[in-house]
Amino acid sequence: MTESPIIFDRLLQRQRRSRAAALPANFLLDHVAGELADRLSVVLRRFDVGVDLGTPGDAVRRSLRRLGAGMIVGADVIARGKPFVVADEEALPFRDSSLDLVVSGLALHFANDLPGVLAQIRRALKPDSLFLAALLGGETLTELRQAFAEAESEIEDGASPRVAPFADLRQLGALLQRAGFALPVTDVERVTARYSSAFDLMRDLRRMGAANTLVARRRVPLRRTTLMQMADIYARRFADADGRIRTTFDIVWLSGWAPHPNQQQPLRPGSAKARLADALGTREISTGEKAGH
Repeated sequence: MTESPIIFDRLLQRQRRSRAAALPANFLLDHVAGELADRLSVVLRRFDVGVDLGTPGDAVRRSLRRLGAGMIVGADVIARGKPFVVADEEALPFRDSSLDLVVSGLALHFANDLPGVLAQIRRALKPDSLFLAALLGGETLTELRQAFAEAESEIEDGASPRVAPFADLRQLGALLQRAGFALPVTDVERVTARYSSAFDLMRDLRRMGAANTLVARRRVPLRRTTLMQMADIYARRFADADGRIRTTFDIVWLSGWAPHPNQQQPLRPGSAKARLADALGTREISTGEKAGH
């Protein structure tokens, strides 16, 4: 079996998340918590025992409690409130087929072995139970990535990795299928936040426990001149007319169900009883036939 590459320093990530746990939640976590509750509210199902996996803070659990969900157990490397299980999302302690629901907000993009995490979640769910998660992907923090790369290229000996690599929508959808989820669905929500400066953005990232934990990062302190140059480049390239800078967050939503025989199944190829051309009121053109002939 091919081992997953070690992208993130998990010990450093634990330390960063521990510090973030003592800070107030930021707007993005609150947004994800509200959206997650909205998405669950349309599912006509009661979830008696669920797990909130790795989400910084307790915003998701508070939203689910207001929704009237059953017992939602927090699970993270940092204990926060009750009920809670201290666990690493890459080594889940839950029995197979023991959970009705697993949710996660802005955490799983930091897993080194995301395919393995998804497979463990699917096994821990009871048949016909739900997984719903939001993680950062796509073009998230592209402005910060570009500003840092340009500043370090100008001042230091080449650029150091500063912003984590993020998976895109298609990659994450394929991982859901690979993990064995039924009825997998992915969609992306772009949130453009505005800050007074790059320093305010970086403070917000620390509040999410999302500061740089890449294994390949440069191990010497960031020079002040480089940091100031980065902030200046960011302001010149990505500021609006009022001087506030733009920051892209692509929130990728994943959902899937643990398989069950009674779930809706896709039709077999060729089993349709009506033609698309008839429904659209057009003439079907066979392969090789030219339109208009």
